[in-house]
Amino acid sequence: MRIATWNVNSIGARLPRVLEWLESASPDVVALQELKCASDDFPHMPIQALGYEAVAHGNGRWNGVALLSRVGLEDVTLDLTGQPPYDGVVETRAVGATCGGVRLWSVYVPNGREPDHDHYSYKLAWFDALRSTVATELASAPDIPLAVIGDFNVAPTDADVWDIAQFTDSTHVTVPEREALGALRAEGLADLMPRSLKGEPYTFWDYRNGAFHRGWGMRIDLVYANPAFAGLVSDTWIDRNERKGKGASDHAPVVVDLEVP
Repeated sequence: MRIATWNVNSIGARLPRVLEWLESASPDVVALQELKCASDDFPHMPIQALGYEAVAHGNGRWNGVALLSRVGLEDVTLDLTGQPPYDGVVETRAVGATCGGVRLWSVYVPNGREPDHDHYSYKLAWFDALRSTVATELASAPDIPLAVIGDFNVAPTDADVWDIAQFTDSTHVTVPEREALGALRAEGLADLMPRSLKGEPYTFWDYRNGAFHRGWGMRIDLVYANPAFAGLVSDTWIDRNERKGKGASDHAPVVVDLEVP
């Protein structure tokens, strides 16, 4: 089974590349983030034409997550348990489903903006809701393979950014954010480190300043897996070729290959 996660930074703008990639990479399940469309506007028909059913959770111009699967979509869950609102709105940032016997969550963690911004405290509260949701699922079904995959908007270590000196007083690398990742690991999840086809194993490169060609990247698209999932993994890798060329997202897909009995 091949599972992937990809922040597409607008499914509308990226649809031709997504369809081409589904055909060439042939994943069984794909978690998408940053759809930037309402659920009703998600392009189900061209994706279904390639053999995938989809659940999309979006509310318009920002955020939005989805799961595409050709091995089934069961026990679909929208949002986290106790997910906090921002400005009075529960944002569309999480969707879970069981696909071919594997429990998956596609997540788009809030950016945080700046450490002294209220979006930062919202980010930490959102992480706690994620931890609580995952803990409940792990306790109820510890033997079912489970992974939380998506754009976590946190670089787990200093080695996961191109130059830590450039991130002084910035989000994505602060101690509380990394402690939030640590709390997920404490519930029994492991950070599956992907290999890169070239260069450092980054998953995001800003559109500005020629960051991709300069290697100025970050590893913020993560796969956090329980032992039942991790034990099936044969390979984890970053398809950095999808960051190249016209019309690319600023994120690359992260792909996990499983040997499922």
